[in-house]
Amino acid sequence: MDAVPTLYSLAQCTPDLSAGDCLVCLQRLIGMVNATTSVRQGGRIFVLRCNIRFETFMFFDQPMRRINPSSITQALPTGIKPWIIAICVSSAVALAAFCFMVYCRCLRGRIRKRSVRLRERRTNKLHVGDHELVWDMETGMLSGFSFFEFDQIQEATGNFSEENKLGEGGFGPVYKGHLLQGMEIAVKRLASHSGQGLVEFKNEVQLIAKLQHRNLVRLLGCCSQGEEKILVYEYMPNKSLDFFIFDERRKALMDWNRRLSIIEGIAEGLLYLHKHSRLRVIHRDLKPSNILLDNEMNPKISDFGLAKIFSPNNTEENSTRRVVGTYGYMAPEYASEGLFSIKSDVFSFGVLVLEILSGKRNSGSHQCGDFINLLGYAWQLWEDRRWIDIVDASLNSFLPKTHPTEIMRCINIALLCVQENAVDRPNMLDVTAMLSSKTMILREPKHPPYFNLRVGNEEDTSATQSCSINGVTLSIATAR
Repeated sequence: MDAVPTLYSLAQCTPDLSAGDCLVCLQRLIGMVNATTSVRQGGRIFVLRCNIRFETFMFFDQPMRRINPSSITQALPTGIKPWIIAICVSSAVALAAFCFMVYCRCLRGRIRKRSVRLRERRTNKLHVGDHELVWDMETGMLSGFSFFEFDQIQEATGNFSEENKLGEGGFGPVYKGHLLQGMEIAVKRLASHSGQGLVEFKNEVQLIAKLQHRNLVRLLGCCSQGEEKILVYEYMPNKSLDFFIFDERRKALMDWNRRLSIIEGIAEGLLYLHKHSRLRVIHRDLKPSNILLDNEMNPKISDFGLAKIFSPNNTEENSTRRVVGTYGYMAPEYASEGLFSIKSDVFSFGVLVLEILSGKRNSGSHQCGDFINLLGYAWQLWEDRRWIDIVDASLNSFLPKTHPTEIMRCINIALLCVQENAVDRPNMLDVTAMLSSKTMILREPKHPPYFNLRVGNEEDTSATQSCSINGVTLSIATAR
């Protein structure tokens, strides 16, 4: 009878196995070794969680443990076939893999419900009257943009309480709100009856979410649930520019340096829209109520519902049969013919600058002497070399000797911006250069449009005022 050969072996378990499970796994391997020693005197056996190597010679530095053949026979019955063990192990591995795949799919589905709108391309369909409005947005690239549930907005605004109401916009009310994290927000609730407003909602979300500039208001997110269409902005504690410059008490808080800083900030924001953003954006509704002020009185352009987007190399005039905007701020070619370009925004900016300097609204004959609007009044004072008379009286106590020159340059720039012909107006790159330089020679402005419209008798005054109300956004269909 042949002597039983001496086998040398090393065994190993994966670190995640307990001592008991490791022992069971190794005992199964030892049984497999015992079943194969009659055929081969060395080899290596791998299973999922443990493995063993055995040889007739010592292949390691020091022996770990000696195992007698008799103890092997007692530990495991020799009747278990290797193929049965292989089937059991492979079945267990397959089952574990299947369970893992199911778990991953469930987890992915749960995450998708919370944030798929932020990471995948999404298509929305809104119904405007008999028309279906389809729009899509790459939200995966939008940092800090959120889609809110309607109940979140309700809770943040106290169910849209009157005490949280900040004002009424062109397409619905605006409320102040507080998120659970304590962040203050401004909530613009689109009027449900405004079919036109749905188009502006889509336009504003797609546009503002992709624009980032210190002089543009930041859109934090939106909500679209049933008939509710809501925009969520960063909260501006100082409200809008018209809240200060047209109020007799608050305008005293606006010294010259602050007004100049606001003018320069608005110019920088417009320059970004016209030139430096990845799309050429024409705002089409620039006015004091759409210039918001943060806690440091920095201006931020808001309300992009009427904005138009073009490719960066588009420098031509565009036309529309649907004239939208605010009387008093529309360029003449846009108001009368529906022609608009970046020079349309330049015209609105010029009106805005004159209002900031004078503290007067462009429309309102009682504030502009014999002229129907501020443009004619400013032009006449410029022609008579009495431009200082246009300056807000509340600035008189703030004007050191060096400021009149700066004010004169601002009036000159504003009149250049409101030229009747678009080709005579500077672009915003030129405007920012003129504002930042004290030595650049400015050309003389020509007369602005409407400059020769004077107020007649009392009846004419009333009629004129009724059709020239400032601060209201209007839409007019004009035949072409």
